[in-house]
Amino acid sequence: MLEQKRELVTGIPGPASQRLLERRKDAISAGVGMAVPVFVAEGAGGILRDVDGNQLIDLGSGIAVTSVGVSDPDVVAAASRQAQAVTHTCFMVTGYEPYVALCERLNELVPGDGPKKSVLFNSGAEAVENAVKIARVATGKHQVAAVEHAYHGRTSLTMALTAKAMPFKRGFGPFTPGVVRVPTSYPLKDELDGEQAARRTITRLEAEIGAEDLAALIIEPIQGEGGFLVPAAGFLPALAQWCRNNGVVFIADEVQTGFCRTGDWFACEHEAVIPDLMTLAKGIADGFPVSAVTGRADLMDSVHVGGMGGTYGGNPVACAAALATIDKMASDDLNAAARRIEQVAREVLAPLLELHFVAELRGRGAMLALELIDSRTGQHLSDLARAVAARCAQLGVVVLTAGTHGNVIRLLPPLVIGEELLREGLGVLVEVLMEQELS
Repeated sequence: MLEQKRELVTGIPGPASQRLLERRKDAISAGVGMAVPVFVAEGAGGILRDVDGNQLIDLGSGIAVTSVGVSDPDVVAAASRQAQAVTHTCFMVTGYEPYVALCERLNELVPGDGPKKSVLFNSGAEAVENAVKIARVATGKHQVAAVEHAYHGRTSLTMALTAKAMPFKRGFGPFTPGVVRVPTSYPLKDELDGEQAARRTITRLEAEIGAEDLAALIIEPIQGEGGFLVPAAGFLPALAQWCRNNGVVFIADEVQTGFCRTGDWFACEHEAVIPDLMTLAKGIADGFPVSAVTGRADLMDSVHVGGMGGTYGGNPVACAAALATIDKMASDDLNAAARRIEQVAREVLAPLLELHFVAELRGRGAMLALELIDSRTGQHLSDLARAVAARCAQLGVVVLTAGTHGNVIRLLPPLVIGEELLREGLGVLVEVLMEQELS
C-alpha cells in the first residue's frame, strides 16, 4: 500500500503529466474537463500518486466514488475473481448470481418496511432516467418536478432535470419536455425554516402543475453539484408526506449522498424519510460502473417486461465489486468514520468562518462545503473558488468546486482516510484561504 504521505517531487503538473496533457489535447474531445492537471498512476487510502511520483492528498474521492479508497484490496480481489469466471453475458440474455445478490443487498439496505425490488444500470444518470420511467408508468402521469440547484445527470432527460446551465446544458437543447422546476430549501439565502420552505414548494406544485398531472418529485437529500445544500429540518419530510397524500412518487436521488457518505447509509435517513424510489451510484462499487434504482415493489413491477435494462447494466464484475464495497463499509463502520471526518473538518475549518468571504461551512458527514461570497458586495466568488482549488492542487491536495455559481469548495475525502492525513489536507486548504484574506 502507498505510504499515506503528501510528497511533491516536481511541480504540478510534472513533466510526465505535461506530456500526457499534450497527448490528451490531440486525442480527446475538448468538451471533457479536468479539474486537476495530473495523471494518476496509483492510489490507496487517501493518497493519489501521479506519473511523476507526486503524492497528493485526495479530498475528492473521484466525486464521492472511492469511499473505501482507490483500489481497495478486497474490492480488487472480488472483481478479479469474478473477471476470471465471467466478465459478461448480459443479464437480459442469461442471468448470473452477483446481479441477484446485489439487488437483494440493496433491498435490505434502502429504508422502508415494505417489499422492495431493484434494477441495475451503469451510471447515475441512467438510474435517474429509469426512476422517472417507472414513476410515469406506475402513475399514468407524465409531469416530473425537480428543484432549484438540482443536478441529476447529462442525458437529455436528466439535463432537463438539472438546473445549472453552464457547463451541463448550454447549447444542448431542446430538452425532454414534461419537467417543471420548483423552489428548494437554501437556508443561507432564503432564511426559511423547513416548514416554510416546504409550504412554498408545495404551493408552487399545486398552483402550477397539480398533483393530478404530476408523476414524481425528484430531489437530492443534500444537493451535490448545486453546492452541498442541506435543506432546513422538516423540508424533506413535508415534501415526502405531500407526495404520499397525493399519489406522487417521491424519488430520492442519492447518487452522491449514498453509501455512508453523510454518516448514514443514505442521507434521507437523517430525517427518517422513506422515499418511494431511490437512485444509487457513485460510492456503490469503489469506481466500477454500476448504478441502481431501488424502491417499492409495486412501483418497480409496474413496468412491462423488457421495458428496463441495457447491454452492460449490472455487469457481473461491477456487481462483485459493489458487494465487496458494501461489505467493507459495514465491517469497518464507515458511517461512524464519516461522522468522525465531519468532527475533524469542522474543528480545522472553523477559523475560516471569520474571513469576510466565507459565508458558510455546511454539509453532513464526509460531504462538506465552504461557500465563498463577498460579505461586502454579495458577489459569488467563483474565480476565487477556482483559484483556491488550483493552488491546493499545486500544494498536493485535491479539492473540488461546485455550486450553481461555481463559488463553493467541496470536500469528499475517502471514508478510510487517516486523521493525520485529513488534518494535513484540510490545513493546506486553510492556509490557502487565509492567504487570500491577506492578499
